[in-house]
Amino acid sequence: MSLASRIAGLLGAALLLAYGLASLAWLDDRLDAMGRMMHAYVGRDAATALAVLDRLPAAERAAWLARLARPNYRYELAAPPADLASTESAMALAHTLAGEVGAGRIKTYGVRPDGELAFALTLADGSPLTLRVRPPLLLLSPATLGLLAAQIAVLALCGAAAARLATRPLRRLADAAERLGADPDAAPLPEAGPRELASAARAFNTMQARIQAHLRERSQILAAITHDLQTPLTRMRLRSELLAEAQAREKLLADIDEMHSLVAEGLSYAASAHAAEEAAQPVDLAALLDGLVCDAQDAGHAVRLDAPAVISAFRTKPRALRRIVGNLLDNAVKFAGGAELVVRPGNDHVLIAVLDRGPGIPAEQLQAVLQPYVRLETSRNRDSGGTGLGLAIAQRLAQALGATLELRLRAGGGLEARLSLPA
Repeated sequence: MSLASRIAGLLGAALLLAYGLASLAWLDDRLDAMGRMMHAYVGRDAATALAVLDRLPAAERAAWLARLARPNYRYELAAPPADLASTESAMALAHTLAGEVGAGRIKTYGVRPDGELAFALTLADGSPLTLRVRPPLLLLSPATLGLLAAQIAVLALCGAAAARLATRPLRRLADAAERLGADPDAAPLPEAGPRELASAARAFNTMQARIQAHLRERSQILAAITHDLQTPLTRMRLRSELLAEAQAREKLLADIDEMHSLVAEGLSYAASAHAAEEAAQPVDLAALLDGLVCDAQDAGHAVRLDAPAVISAFRTKPRALRRIVGNLLDNAVKFAGGAELVVRPGNDHVLIAVLDRGPGIPAEQLQAVLQPYVRLETSRNRDSGGTGLGLAIAQRLAQALGATLELRLRAGGGLEARLSLPA
């Protein structure tokens, strides 16, 4: 559940609870007011009814009971049942009746088993008279219920809007942090809005600027060192070729070639930091990949392409993509002797997979080998030509393309390097 949903739910629950308590207090106060008004009215009306019945002959009183009845109370010419329970509401109405008709005319009172209030009264000639009163009920009209529902809906919508407004800066900051991981040269956050938001954006932009400066400095140092090594390595090669002893000359030349390879990979890794600066353009993916496969086949490598004949063109950075797939193919050919390049277009992405049947990589090292200068000492080691930068360069270039590079072990042995490009 998102933070906005939690805040909205908490605000909604708090508003509903507060609104419910306020409504209950209002309903209780209204019911109390209705009870006081009814008591006063019943007291005056009972006094009138007793005065009328006192003046009527006993034979005519029964005919007048229907005329004296009201929707919520009526009279009976009989004594009430004996099992009456005393309640606060019955006592309050009895006190009002005593003030209107006299305490001496009220014999007993209480609540009947059916919930009605019963008051045993006496007429002037001593005849019994029972007043039966139904307690007032507070009934809400459909219009009132609709108004309450509308108010609750408005409060809920306001709470949801407030939660979204409060969490929007967090989402923006999280998106910026994710973009920073993929592209350190991403645009800075706008330093606008409330004071707290502007301060957080300013701090994030400062951090991003420091990271960019650190990465530029690191790339410049690496490029400078690898570039400066080219000259002494060339001199060493020339001098080594002048050695008379053939065995020593071959060993020195092999070491120099290995150092040249390391220097070249270092320069490539430093240059990959600027891959984001390459402009995106429409690319014929089928032609690009077919060219890479043909180049590998011309070099005598067992490389095969499995792709649709026609792939919809999309915009990407062709030099970076060519370098990624080329590195993956070189890696597979170097350590497995061959590779299969598989392309599967999707609705929102294009999947490019380089498959091999080589020694593979231990499962716990699948993420580590994507870091620079990480080499495996068992199978893919420096003795077989690895410099520890090929996959790291591919990983950095994939980030510049907004793609994801993932290594997976294949069933039956081998490795799958899967590149998912946004279409």
